[in-house]
Amino acid sequence: MYDLNDFYYFHAVVTHQGFSAAARQVGVSKATLSKGVARLEDRLQVRLLERSTRRLRTTEVGREFYEQCQAMLAGAEAAEAVVAQAQAEPYGIVRMSCPQGLIQDMMADILPRFMRICPKVRVQLKVLNRRADLIEDGVDIALRAWTPLDAEASLITRSLGPTHMVLAMSPELRRTMGDRLTVERLSELPTLSMAEDSDDDSWELIGPGGQIRTIPHRPRLFCSNFDMLRAATVQGVGVALLPEHICWPCFESGELLHVLPEWHTKPGIIHVVFNTRKSLLPGVRALIDHLAREITRKVSEPHVDRLDEISSATALIDHHAAE
Repeated sequence: MYDLNDFYYFHAVVTHQGFSAAARQVGVSKATLSKGVARLEDRLQVRLLERSTRRLRTTEVGREFYEQCQAMLAGAEAAEAVVAQAQAEPYGIVRMSCPQGLIQDMMADILPRFMRICPKVRVQLKVLNRRADLIEDGVDIALRAWTPLDAEASLITRSLGPTHMVLAMSPELRRTMGDRLTVERLSELPTLSMAEDSDDDSWELIGPGGQIRTIPHRPRLFCSNFDMLRAATVQGVGVALLPEHICWPCFESGELLHVLPEWHTKPGIIHVVFNTRKSLLPGVRALIDHLAREITRKVSEPHVDRLDEISSATALIDHHAAE
């Protein structure tokens, strides 16, 4: 009878592209992995891996065998999930990645609320300002924004809602602008930018009728941290292009003005991606459902109701500034 650990060891070696990397991930020695793969090859009477001192690759039959091992392991996880789902509460650890821009004012509220609702779930949150890879980064769930929806066959993508970046400025700075605040003259104003690797930047804005303008500018402050950009904007250092969900509380409090509200960036999509498994573990599923419910609410709720009111207040300040 086959030792199912040997199938698992072979899968780990291929997944992590080597015996050393697999040993670190699985927590067994390279020798144990090597013996397990050798036993498989002896029993099957076929070569599954081609080895050299510098590289390792699967043979043609090895690739097909690896796919079957994936299905087998997914089945084992599904069997465990059946038992886990019988539990009254989700539990265990969920590993999630999230871009830094979604942490402020959104996840900082949503995630602690989830952990109060599901006290037996532990969450490991990785803040990544790049596109997360579920396997290489070791996460169950990846939140993404400002990127096209993923079309990878191995992933499920769940759209949570649209978001875009808007122009923000302090009331004090707006009063000094007079009649200069037009999209054509944005390049003349002091600006703030999230770019960090260039002396110059440009904003691509979409306006009335779908017209597109590219606004070159020379920022006073370059910083990828949205908290810093928002604080500098509030203090009147310059006009900034910020994610709507980050500056909206300041629009409502009056600390910032939503200027040129008819101009904004092309809408992006906030979405969550996870593996295409037939049965997700309860903690993972519970967090995905919570994110879908809460993020969708945050990106859709007070904005529509308050947009006219805030835009009217901004227009009144613009009128006085131009006089």
